[in-house]
Amino acid sequence: MPLLIGLIAVVILLVTGAWIIVAYNGLVSSEQKVEAQWAQVENQYQRKIDLIPNLVNVTGQYTQFEKSTLENITNLRTQWLSDLTSEERLNTSLALDGEINAVVFAYYSAENYPTLSSIALVAGLMDELAGTENRIATERTRFNEEVRDYNTKVNKFPSNLVAGMFGFDERDYYNPPL
Repeated sequence: MPLLIGLIAVVILLVTGAWIIVAYNGLVSSEQKVEAQWAQVENQYQRKIDLIPNLVNVTGQYTQFEKSTLENITNLRTQWLSDLTSEERLNTSLALDGEINAVVFAYYSAENYPTLSSIALVAGLMDELAGTENRIATERTRFNEEVRDYNTKVNKFPSNLVAGMFGFDERDYYNPPL
């Protein structure tokens, strides 16, 4: 009888240990997917950052566009390149989006800047920028999907027990202001 109780205890420990390993590995995999998807968001922002010098140069040459807007875009680009954390880059990218939108608005407001909207180089840059914005939106959506899946695992019973034991915390969604 004591042998049977010992055997049952060993089986329970093995099953529990196996479950903890499987749950832990699932959380690690999900967390890595979130990190990989964030890298894709950053890749698209890097593409946008790389377009900015051309946009600033061309719009600066052909318009009397607000000097402060162009300076802000340049400063935010530099700041984004030097930001170290994902949160810093996120905050900088949101500010940059607002400034870029001002340039895009100026471009599409032909009555304000008719020369600007007729220049082929500017049109090409605007198309590139629009394509990049679409890529960013797609990658941001994919990132939020991965965050949702990860957060579900972190909060869902019984994997939340393993998440709590090993320090897996919820991740924030990327929700830029509209």
